[in-house]
Amino acid sequence: MSSLKSHFMFNRQQRNGILLLVVLNLAVLYIYCFVDFSEEPLLDISSPTIIAMQQELDSLRLEKGKARRPKVYPFNPNFLTEYRAYTLGIPSEAIEKLNAFRAKDQWVNSATDFQKVTGISDSLLKVVSPYFKFPEWVNRSNYKPKSYTKPSKALAFSEKTDLNSATEAGLQEIYGIGPALSKRIVSYRESIGGFSNDVQLYAVYGLSDSVIARIRNRFTVKSPKSLVTYSVHTASASDIATIPGISFELAKEIWEFIKLRDGNFDFSELTKIEGVTRGKLQLIQLYLSVE
Repeated sequence: MSSLKSHFMFNRQQRNGILLLVVLNLAVLYIYCFVDFSEEPLLDISSPTIIAMQQELDSLRLEKGKARRPKVYPFNPNFLTEYRAYTLGIPSEAIEKLNAFRAKDQWVNSATDFQKVTGISDSLLKVVSPYFKFPEWVNRSNYKPKSYTKPSKALAFSEKTDLNSATEAGLQEIYGIGPALSKRIVSYRESIGGFSNDVQLYAVYGLSDSVIARIRNRFTVKSPKSLVTYSVHTASASDIATIPGISFELAKEIWEFIKLRDGNFDFSELTKIEGVTRGKLQLIQLYLSVE
């Protein structure tokens, strides 16, 4: 009994400690029962100031998103690419209609023409038309669109103008050739010392097959300049790479193609090589001989 009693005997300091612990427990219990711990919002998000700040942040995010989009530069809609159409939100069906229209050697000369051909909505036309840039000769007040569904009749050789004396103004009379292309043709002619053959038009950047056909209907080389040619049996890849429009990588493929056949092949077989178009094939035949 005495041993049990000894467990409840405390000195003054111990009793004070126990009393303090009881008071603290009571205080914690009181706070838990009677104090409201429900959280109040630290910031009133419905206030006009906060709403204005949120709108400003949204506006900045929108501007940042626009800055990340690819920049669209003015372009001729007749040469609309699939990638550019994608960036402008033009559907693939519209591109197919435009390509079918252009395949007939026809051109769109205004935003209205573009809508008629592609069938895009008024709202989409309003978005994309500011980027349209037609040739200067289309924008002339006296310009009248013409139908070119069929190539113009070719003149006789004697009636044609010598391509080596053709002026920029004379070339611009051909449908599809504006100041830029006519200047490019004359500049290229000067850089090679004059044309040796009409086929060299395929080396002028930006000339389509249909435009070249129209040029050759009215112009031809009457005073051919000398041309350095190579034999298919001795030409190296570096020699073939000197042909206008033929890169060194493509020249290597052509050289390997010829060597594997020991020079016994038909030139038309070169079209099996990726990158050899009909125009490039004619250039290759002009500069390579089988003799």
